Amino acid sequence: MANRKRKHGIFAVEGDVVVLASGKEERINCTHISIALDTVFNQMRIAGNRPRTIESYEYIFKQFIEVGRIEYVEDIDMNKLYHYLDVLQVTTATKLIRLKSIKAVLSKFYNNGWVKDRFWSNIQIKIDKEVKKGARESDIEKLLQLIDQTTFIGFRDAAAIKLMYKTGIRIRTLGELRERHIDFENLCLNLDGSTLKNHKFLKLPIDTELAEMLKLLIKLNNGIRAHFGTDNRHVFITQNGSPMNNSKSSNCAISKQLHKYAKRFDLENINAHAIRRAYAKSLLEKGASIALISKALGHSDLAVTTQYLELDVEEVAKNLRDFL
Repeated sequence: MANRKRKHGIFAVEGDVVVLASGKEERINCTHISIALDTVFNQMRIAGNRPRTIESYEYIFKQFIEVGRIEYVEDIDMNKLYHYLDVLQVTTATKLIRLKSIKAVLSKFYNNGWVKDRFWSNIQIKIDKEVKKGARESDIEKLLQLIDQTTFIGFRDAAAIKLMYKTGIRIRTLGELRERHIDFENLCLNLDGSTLKNHKFLKLPIDTELAEMLKLLIKLNNGIRAHFGTDNRHVFITQNGSPMNNSKSSNCAISKQLHKYAKRFDLENINAHAIRRAYAKSLLEKGASIALISKALGHSDLAVTTQYLELDVEEVAKNLRDFL
């Protein structure tokens, strides 16, 4: 058996050459699945995908090839994908997540020229999506009043909650926020791609009250970093002076704090995502268009934004009447 290399994108992938020997046909030009996955995941790392995302794709796709006993990319077909989904002992919602992950990897196989058609495009799983409620403004205000802001942790958490509610940034972005991202002169956040899920630049305004809180927080941070000898320019740090996004988890210490506060103060819907949804709802109530809200949230799809706004049938009908 001889070998030859085929170049796809920035990587070269080994391919087998088929020969006829002793009446048996052997494979040619077939891409081994392990080589293909290594190539794709390297491409994703170079493109800036988060390690946690790559690990999730790798886990799901390796489960798929194990169930389907897949050795080469060319072995993958619609039947194997349907079989994998059929044998999964998980909820429909989890099946949908795994299908999306597999589709994402297969799309990269297609882009590299290893598969000829996107057969997976027609495979769909429909579920009734539960509309998650945003936090109530009254609960956010109550929480800010109850937190002890005379301590570093309490003041830091209050600043984080205020920032999330006033800008709608994700909890991951909060943990990645550096001092350079805050323009105090022009009262805005200048978020570069490294802090955002979609890796695009985003500029968000802040008010004077929030700016003053952030200035004081940075001053407190400097004292803590000097005491513990840490060196970073993160806006939200631990009480030991370290960045909060040290783990592979997408959440930082603020998420745990919010959970504690919700239990301690008996607040039903207080978490980072609920606060982000409350921001979106607040913008809508103040007259912002869905397109503007979508841009502020950093969404690439308006359909995702409409889910955030939790509009019911009666509310839609009432609002549409104004345009008759």
